[in-house]
Amino acid sequence: MEERLQKYIARCGVASRRKSEELILSGQIRVNGNIVTELGTKVNIDTDVVEYNNKVIKKEENKVYIMLNKPEGYITSASDEKGRKTVLDLIDVEERIYPIGRLDYDSSGLLLLTNDGDIYNKIIHPRVAIDKKYIALCEGKFTEKEIEKFKNGIDIGGYITSNANIEIIDEENIKIKKTGKNTIRSTVEITIHEGKNRQIRRMCASLNHNVIALKRVSVGSIKLGNLKKGSWRMLTQEEINYIKGL
Repeated sequence: MEERLQKYIARCGVASRRKSEELILSGQIRVNGNIVTELGTKVNIDTDVVEYNNKVIKKEENKVYIMLNKPEGYITSASDEKGRKTVLDLIDVEERIYPIGRLDYDSSGLLLLTNDGDIYNKIIHPRVAIDKKYIALCEGKFTEKEIEKFKNGIDIGGYITSNANIEIIDEENIKIKKTGKNTIRSTVEITIHEGKNRQIRRMCASLNHNVIALKRVSVGSIKLGNLKKGSWRMLTQEEINYIKGL
């Protein structure tokens, strides 16, 4: 049976399909002893020998689906050239897993990880508009005009965001210790279905409401619930079925 090389690499749990393409283009993959750099290459999964980092890779039969409550201060990556802590440092499983999508270094909350390349693509594919819900603590008070602007699309620097939703949960008047002045901080619930880099922070900043803290609480019907920060669990069968049905 033949399969595109990048798809096979992803199914082996080495990396996402997009990252697998990067591994091929950078000459890090060998097929039957030869370096392959063409994305259109197909391999016979029964007879061809595929290597990454001088190790033969094979399709992982045991698929795992994990939810992590990512703390701040971890990058959403399998490794980091700067030596920073990654989300994989928090999870102890034998399978080679990778995060689905990303959460900013300074953000916390729900992050899904898997070794199933097909599921990865289901969630991140642009045609699948999955709502992602966040709780944000922001500087200042949102006006009705700003809320409408947020909902209808904001220019975040060469890109107009799609329709989003924002609801005010709480507004708190606090005193800043350094200056002694009073200021307002707003807690808001934000729902988007896009995944641009630091999108919510950029959307709020464009309205002069810098984000102080940001936590993702749900992806589609999968909710973070009471999972403690830094902890992880396997997805339930119901949650897995939901993802597979996207």
